[in-house]
Amino acid sequence: MKTNTLLAFALFCLAGQAAAIGVKGDAAAGKQKATACAACHGADGNKTLDNTYPKLAGQYPDYLLKALKEYKSGKRVNAVMAGQAQALTDADMANLAVYYGSLKGQMGVVK
Repeated sequence: MKTNTLLAFALFCLAGQAAAIGVKGDAAAGKQKATACAACHGADGNKTLDNTYPKLAGQYPDYLLKALKEYKSGKRVNAVMAGQAQALTDADMANLAVYYGSLKGQMGVVK
């Protein structure tokens, strides 16, 4: 039973890694585009004004890309993010996702 549990955990981790590397983008271009994001999400993607804004650093790029696309399409509803996402191209969104995914995330709650 222990072997099956370890195997299942290993497969879960590998699946997460495969998803994390699925987005093609340029982290350097994402960093340049992220200046507007820093106002709410912090310059390093970890420090935010309050708990309303999520930490972006260390998130899976595929998750971030999906979220940005959903804000742009209206599938996710947030007036601030919808406005920000409207100005982004598909390349911009991929670059931002790769950039924030490349940063080291910090554990804990924003204070």
